[in-house]
Amino acid sequence: MPNNQTKALVQGSMMVAIFTILMLISAYVPFIFMVALLFAPLPIAWYSANYKRSSSILVAVVGCILTVLTSGITMVPFAFILALLGVVMGNAIQQKKSKLYLFMSSGIALLLSMAIVFVAFVQFAGINMIDMSLELVLENYEQSNELAKSVTGQVMFQPEQLEAMLKTIELTMPATVTISAFFAAFIIVTLNLPVLKRLGLVVPKFTPFQNMRLPRSILWYYMIVLCINLFMRPEVGSTLDIIVLNVSYILWILLILQGISFIHYFISKKGMPNGVKWVATLLALPLSSFMILLGIVDLGFDVRSLVKGKTKE
Repeated sequence: MPNNQTKALVQGSMMVAIFTILMLISAYVPFIFMVALLFAPLPIAWYSANYKRSSSILVAVVGCILTVLTSGITMVPFAFILALLGVVMGNAIQQKKSKLYLFMSSGIALLLSMAIVFVAFVQFAGINMIDMSLELVLENYEQSNELAKSVTGQVMFQPEQLEAMLKTIELTMPATVTISAFFAAFIIVTLNLPVLKRLGLVVPKFTPFQNMRLPRSILWYYMIVLCINLFMRPEVGSTLDIIVLNVSYILWILLILQGISFIHYFISKKGMPNGVKWVATLLALPLSSFMILLGIVDLGFDVRSLVKGKTKE
């Protein structure tokens, strides 16, 4: 028992040191700071996968404290978010959860930690990062307008268009932040799991993207949102309008992914080269409306069995 405690203490100190160094690099080395941030959860995740949760949380807290002492208080939000993410990832690996569970729990942890950081900035520093971002977007559009006017004599965006655009960005900010958090979690999980595997951990695997099937309940949510828009028509800017707009945004992204998954499945079953999948994925954005429809058909009907049967014939 004493040997195990000593081993846990030594390895915990090593992981804290590695985490602190990665945060130090992200704070002071301009060219590779993003790489350091992406792999910062790695030491905490490794430790969390090997030892109990309370010890992992203690290691994460110590790592955050040392980050403040070495990198300055400006790195506290990043240290908090990434250390928490490492604990969640490692805990999911230790409990032998599926990769989907690991991804979802990591995305939720990232989203909640970002929300906590946002509230802390507003409450203690009086800084609203969303308002600052919107002001920055407005300045960029105004500069683009001035540049276009000086070159062509016409502005790119009329004031009414610019105001409507910024209003839409502001209203869809919750959905944008949510999607961004889960996308960032996906990138971090995808990059760190192979390294954790090389370090001797048994890590879960995703099923191939072509076999992705979202829950059919997504269709019911989509129908509810459509009915609200068609029959209730919430007032623009009202709470219901904001909720419906953000839920619609997330559902569109999910259905587009489902549509792309079906295209990948079809291409794979037809024996086409993998390059065709990349072309189809690139065309998904300009054909987003078609992809949403394809995602709805794929979820609502057993189209894949038909494709599979035709392939066998």
